[in-house]
Order: sequence, then C-alpha cells, then structure tokens
Amino acid sequence: MPHNLIFIAGPCVIEDEKFTFEIASYLKKVTSRYPVDFIFKASFDKANRTSIKSFRGPGIKKGIKILKGIKDKVGVKILSDVHCKNDVDKVKDVLDIIQIPAFLSRQTDLIIQAAKTKKTINIKKAQFMSPYDIKYVVEKINANGNNNIIITERGSCFGYNNLVVDFRSFLIMRKLGYPVIFDATHSVQKPSLGAVSGGDREFVFSLSKAAVACGADGLFLEVHPHPSKALSDSATSYPLGSIEKLIKKIVEIREVLR
Repeated sequence: MPHNLIFIAGPCVIEDEKFTFEIASYLKKVTSRYPVDFIFKASFDKANRTSIKSFRGPGIKKGIKILKGIKDKVGVKILSDVHCKNDVDKVKDVLDIIQIPAFLSRQTDLIIQAAKTKKTINIKKAQFMSPYDIKYVVEKINANGNNNIIITERGSCFGYNNLVVDFRSFLIMRKLGYPVIFDATHSVQKPSLGAVSGGDREFVFSLSKAAVACGADGLFLEVHPHPSKALSDSATSYPLGSIEKLIKKIVEIREVLR
C-alpha cells in the first residue's frame, strides 16, 4: 500500500466560472492538510442528462478554458469526462485525467482515442458491467501503449431505479494492477426517477468508510456548497462544508490498514 489515497472531488458540472474556482480552491486548501492525492473534477458538458431541459454545462470550448484557468491558478490536477472521439483532441492538452463515462465504457473507438493521448484514463465501470469484465476495457487501453489507468466503481443496476455496490468488486478489479476508486456519490443514485435522478446522500459517509476499509485506493465525490441547489445531481452531491470530516476519517482508516 505504497501510495496516498486518491481523492477526486468537485462539482458535477461547471455552473459558472467564479463558483467553480471557489470550490477548487477550498478543496485544495482542505486536502493539503492530509496525505491524499487531490484531483479536481468538473464536467463541461453533461451529455447524458435524462431530460433535454436539464442543465448540461457551458460546453467544451468555454468549459475547458475554465478548467485550464483552475489548473494554472489554483495548481491542481484536472479530470473531466469526454463523450465522443472529437472531444479528446480538444481537451488532451488541459486534462491530466481523461474520464470515460460509465455509459460509454464499452465504446471502443472513444476509449482508443483517449488511450492514444497517453494521459491517465479513468474508466467508470458501467452499471451493467461486472467487475470481471472491466479487464477488457483495460486491454483496449493497454493495446494502445497506455498503462496509465484508474478504475472507478460506481454501483450496479438493481432493478430499474436503484443501484447497489458489490464490495467484492474492489478486490476483483485491483487484481488488474491499477488503482480502484469508489464513486461515493453516484453509487447512491436512484437513476431516472422522473426527469432527474434521485438518490440517498445520507449513505455517502458510511459507504466511503466501508470502501476504504475494503481496499479501495481512493474516493470520487461530487460536492457542492448547497447540494439541494446543485444544477446536476442535487440528490447525491455531498456538502462541501462536510468534506474535511470525511477525509479525516478515511485517512484514519487507511492508516489502520497500513
């Protein structure tokens, strides 16, 4: 267990430039107090929203400019997701980690295009995919000369509008030799309950502790100063003001495991 916990956090989507800068700055300040490797995340375009009326973000041109500003001025690593091959060339010079969304984790052409950048690729395991099948996604990336990989567990479909986490998946996927992250906020979603997804934010803290105790190499969380007002994933976003308590606890658990 040689490396620090990986801590990926930020708002679900870029709501505006000033707001996003403030969140990134706060997270850097808090995480700097603990032995964690912090990566800031935010989406420039939520291309998979349930309703056409839902807020998607500023788009790739404006969004990647905002993320570059955060990277340069705040001094943090940046992660964001891509949804088509054409996105990759537009973001590769800014993003440190290119994320393949769960719904697209079997889209071979997108995965190959991202892999060719030689950037770190964060694979979100699809809700419909078993932990054993993630090895085929890893092989697609490896086949293009890229061994910089993170795997993220975000829950599995349990009926129509619910997700559950099989904690065996952390142990299964870690055998591939890459860090495995627990997506603590998406895993408590109740997908597509009407025009927007619901969820159970109250379980984020407990499941995060359990995941780290079970061997997860880090956490992925969407955070917001006022979660109920978030323009995306308001039911599951974690309160920004509570993030230090969570980090402190998972670091303590990590130290016990050591």
